[in-house]
Amino acid sequence: MSTNSIDSLLHETRRFAPDPEFAANAIATADLYERAAVDPDAFWAEQARELLHWHRPFDEVLDWSNPPFAKWFADGRINVAYNCLDRHVLAGNGDRVAFHWEGEPGDSRTITYAELTAEVKKAANLLTSLGIRQGDRVAIYLPMIPEAVIAMLAIARIGAVHSVVFGGFSAESLRARIDDAAAKLVITADGGWRKGKVFPLKNAVDAALAADPSTGSGTESTVKNVLVVRRGENTVDWVEGRDLWWHDEIALMDPEHDAQPFEAENPLFILYTSGTTGKPKGILHTSGGYLTHTAFTHKNVFDLHPETDVYWCTADVGWITGHSYVVYGPLANGATQVLYEGTPDTPHPGRWWELIQKYGVTIFYTAPTAIRSFMKSGRQIPQQFDLSSLRLLGSVGEPINPEAWIWYREIIGGGTTPVVDTWWQTETGGIMISALPGVTEAKPGSAQVPLPGISVDVVNDDGSPVGHGNGGLLVVTKPWPGMLRGIWGDPERFKETYWEKFGDKYFAGDGARFDDDGDIWLLGRVDDVLNVSGHRLSTAEIESALVSHPWVAEAAVVGASDETTGQAVVAFVIVKASQADVATADEASAQLRAHVSEQIGAIARPRQIFIVSELPKTRSGKIMRRLLRDVAEGREIGDTTTLADTSVMQIISDKLK
Repeated sequence: MSTNSIDSLLHETRRFAPDPEFAANAIATADLYERAAVDPDAFWAEQARELLHWHRPFDEVLDWSNPPFAKWFADGRINVAYNCLDRHVLAGNGDRVAFHWEGEPGDSRTITYAELTAEVKKAANLLTSLGIRQGDRVAIYLPMIPEAVIAMLAIARIGAVHSVVFGGFSAESLRARIDDAAAKLVITADGGWRKGKVFPLKNAVDAALAADPSTGSGTESTVKNVLVVRRGENTVDWVEGRDLWWHDEIALMDPEHDAQPFEAENPLFILYTSGTTGKPKGILHTSGGYLTHTAFTHKNVFDLHPETDVYWCTADVGWITGHSYVVYGPLANGATQVLYEGTPDTPHPGRWWELIQKYGVTIFYTAPTAIRSFMKSGRQIPQQFDLSSLRLLGSVGEPINPEAWIWYREIIGGGTTPVVDTWWQTETGGIMISALPGVTEAKPGSAQVPLPGISVDVVNDDGSPVGHGNGGLLVVTKPWPGMLRGIWGDPERFKETYWEKFGDKYFAGDGARFDDDGDIWLLGRVDDVLNVSGHRLSTAEIESALVSHPWVAEAAVVGASDETTGQAVVAFVIVKASQADVATADEASAQLRAHVSEQIGAIARPRQIFIVSELPKTRSGKIMRRLLRDVAEGREIGDTTTLADTSVMQIISDKLK
């Protein structure tokens, strides 16, 4: 489809009705909303009973007697790993593929449910042999290899608690997370593959466990062993008596292990996320409610038909999307998945599309950052591959601008494939707002409506609903099964961070607005909402306006102090390669400022637009706007160690001098 055709779709229509053929076979049905609205607790109890195996059935659905500390299905007993593995094998589906794993260098493994179950059983016995018991914490610091999933499920199987740390984090970040959780064991690898090279991991673990030279403290007091998976074949240091090779130890283990039931509120994992204080928050999730939420949303939002679908979520297991929609939701539903170790442009820029073609992927779930990157590279790359197997596309991680939504549907989805734009957080555990394919009319750029059983609102600063056509703060007004159960070791911070502002409502920290149809549009984090001359402006909305211009591939907007207006809008823009010679940087800046004024209003016109070749991004693909604010305000640039490419900020700074 031509650019003109996409522009026509973008500006002339804002809704896509469900395809009748898709709707006729869809998992989700419109009556889900009505059933959930009549009795939310009964609705969630029905989902828990239908989707999961309970070793002891529950009678009590929700205990909200001590808000904000909820308990779901508390008198029930469940084993999360049994639900993801054993029951599928016992049902006769042991030969079904659980994962098609592809390493970045091109090596691959196909793992069935029976094989995955056998590996997890041995790993559970290994953990037990190392003294890990119910409630103990285990840190995981691995690349995207099958052992990462096996480790998570083995920890869950014995009732212990995993803390997965993304492999791109530094030794200091790893140290903070190990210390906070008081982990007894670390599971890592010698290294993993990224962008054609092996990046070391074991050395970061060694540094994290060494004594801190500034304080003399270390984590040896809690960490007793380090299990090391051989992947990169790179040289590693070794601490005798502490360090153990995974493959050597697993070979000694008994292949049988009985999954014991645990309380539904037994802690499942801690996942650390950024905090405004600078100290990471250990978000705690438990078992029965979380698994109910992820299984229900995965089945219905992605229209999963496990007998025929091949599902691929591109997220790393180090993030909540990897927990909920690579490991727990899909495996609870018996899905066949693709698991990929490397980056989307290695060894060539069409690697993802090549894998979709190779494995016949039918459901694809990725981030707007990736989609916009593909737009920048050009449609000619995905068009070299057969993507006709795709029947559903998903978006996650940040608001997706309408042009990227349209491009995704038209170029990747062939113009007919439904797109589900999902809003949720580490704290919510699972998807909260999304279209339901086959039921909801899709609207490019809008997350749309809360899912059945989820109650949200948009309110002003005093908690009053803003109504249709207005913007404000997004809140969740009733408990939900996947909700976080606290911040690890800090219940007061949990209450202050999420509940203090409105008391009886969970404050998501995001801005949102209802349009005239009642659909929800996410406006980004509240700290990414600018106050220009008393007007609240969303950075996401301004970025969307910029990216809607045919010259622009990607944009990031920040606020800079301004004596007159309080804050001023400053934008950093990447121009599409095909448009690079159309205008000078000054000409492009002037035209884009006028374009924003036309799209949103003069108040949103950027004070400055900088044309750059790259934006500073973390290894997970998030734009580091904090660093761009440093540039916009002329400050010394802050810590760049979490960037995927630490040279980007130097290049930007040099260019703008």
